[in-house]
Amino acid sequence: MPSGYSFVIADDHPLFRGALREALAGIGNVAAIHEAGDFESAKALVVANEDVDLVLLDLSMPGASGLSGLISLRGIHPAVPLIVVSAHDDPATIRRALDLGASGFISKSASMEEIRNAVQSVLAGDIAAPVGVDLGVERDPEISDLIKRLQALTPQQTRVLGMLAEGLLNKQIAYELGVSEATIKAHVSAILQKLGVDSRTQAVILLSKIGTDPLQANS
Repeated sequence: MPSGYSFVIADDHPLFRGALREALAGIGNVAAIHEAGDFESAKALVVANEDVDLVLLDLSMPGASGLSGLISLRGIHPAVPLIVVSAHDDPATIRRALDLGASGFISKSASMEEIRNAVQSVLAGDIAAPVGVDLGVERDPEISDLIKRLQALTPQQTRVLGMLAEGLLNKQIAYELGVSEATIKAHVSAILQKLGVDSRTQAVILLSKIGTDPLQANS
């Protein structure tokens, strides 16, 4: 890309954001590196920068709810690659992040070279997972079923579900997305049907079952 790469780093720890910035700068041909210290700021950056080439998202940051934060950002810009960056680097979390649309996963214990390699792999169109980790298969049939149901949602439905998880009302979601409340009600109905639940509360509870500790914080 002649104009250089544009990145969004979403992490609430300034020192780690600095480390990621240093790793990205070492790739070369970088036009812009945007930083966010909370999930609301991260969403705003992704919405405002449609030309962003890659998002690096911490699973545990203010306003985020673990893997549902990933789901929400994937709904905003489905075509933009996203790498999850997390200290929760067990095989189940990595596998579920990739199953839910992440293009890569970087452990917070990764070296600068490993971070750079993962970013370059994703920019080249590949999937980047930590080397030497056996991701295995999903052993929890309930989680396996839930992931399949989430994968069936359209990008807009995915975005609405993420906003439901944040506790927003239909009218608030409608205002933020610039559509009518009736449209949001239709989306919510479709989401409930695809997830096999009867209420938005049940949908949010179901979503909270997917992830690790950070995911429980906002349920």
